[in-house]
Amino acid sequence: MQKAPEFKTQRTEIAGVSVARLAREFGGTPLFVYDAESIKRRVADLTALDAFDVVRYAQKACSNIAILKLIRACGAAVDAVSAAEIRRALAAGFDPKEIAYTADVFDADALELVVGDAFGCVVNCGSPDMIAQLGAALGERAQGFKLTIRVNPGFGHGHSAKTNTGGDLSKHGVWFEQIGDCVATAARFGMTINGLHLHIGSGSDFEHLAQVAGAAERFASEIGDTVESVSCGGGLPIPYRSGEEYVDLNEYAALWAKTKETLEAKFGRKIELEIEPGRYLVAESGYLVAQIRAVKKQAENVFYLVDAGFTHLARPTLYGSYHPISVAFADESATTGAEEDAIVGGPLCESGDVFTQEEGGFVVKRRLPKANVGDFLILEVAGAYGAAMSSNYNSKFLAPEVLVENGEPRLIRRKQTFEHLIANEIF
Repeated sequence: MQKAPEFKTQRTEIAGVSVARLAREFGGTPLFVYDAESIKRRVADLTALDAFDVVRYAQKACSNIAILKLIRACGAAVDAVSAAEIRRALAAGFDPKEIAYTADVFDADALELVVGDAFGCVVNCGSPDMIAQLGAALGERAQGFKLTIRVNPGFGHGHSAKTNTGGDLSKHGVWFEQIGDCVATAARFGMTINGLHLHIGSGSDFEHLAQVAGAAERFASEIGDTVESVSCGGGLPIPYRSGEEYVDLNEYAALWAKTKETLEAKFGRKIELEIEPGRYLVAESGYLVAQIRAVKKQAENVFYLVDAGFTHLARPTLYGSYHPISVAFADESATTGAEEDAIVGGPLCESGDVFTQEEGGFVVKRRLPKANVGDFLILEVAGAYGAAMSSNYNSKFLAPEVLVENGEPRLIRRKQTFEHLIANEIF
């Protein structure tokens, strides 16, 4: 299997563009920067696999419309988990037939969209109530309507308990023992279930994926010969540390190809197989550029305090997630062999606003080039669940976003201003 390249702790550029130039041209820091070529490569990884008929991007990982347009141009379809994500996909040029709406509930806006402006999109129901609500909303149009269901197979897996999306403590999906009830409810409205979706968590391993593939065969058989498609979900891991291995895509594809062949033999027709990556397509493309605003010594500990916080990248605080960290000196000609162990924290009024921590909130040190106030610190592999999970806690502004394509950076999200921040407040 291919190993990740070594993550360097010092850099001068991102996708061929100087870090200092990026900060200077796009309003300073914090700043998200995406490498378009990285995204193109990862989409191509999956579209090249014969086993999968559809590569569907789970846009919750990074839903900027420019990113969606890029992924659409690469030939992928898209998944949406909210009404606004459906609207983002439409704005990016996706046809409703290229959009799948996956959720455990219908809010009023989403239900109105899937029976209205986005009619024709795949509706992937994660609870029995959704099926009944969809049938009622469609009325006469329910006759012959095809929907899919996301099934909770009774087990799950993930890199954190918070990313485990299967099992009896997970809110996600139709409990596997209720599949027959769902088929009956759909039939009552004249609808059929023509697809099955399974996703047990992010960062799954092959042992668990083999379990999912076996479950897919059983559940498709229970639904019956109306099944036309199977989605194996996402959760493909990517390396965050030097030396970690990429997932073996050929082994992954072979696993699901066998399931596809079994079902095609059983039903006597072609079964469309989907894969639904989010993180895999965008994580490595993204960098959060911050500036060191203070270097503090607390007893024996050195802190690099930067102007980005968990309002910009929440994963370390939420899950104890590890991100590679590098330093770019403000003086681009500067080099140093000096290093020190440092704790990297942000500006927020929370002790948990630390980027170098493990799950459970345990603060750790990172060996980094010795840096000073004004130097840049880059949190790498931040394209997934970075900007998408940003917030305005402490009234911090959302960071601008820049896409670098063919060596040219362009703004794809403006820097938030105070006027934007308070625009919807009434006083």
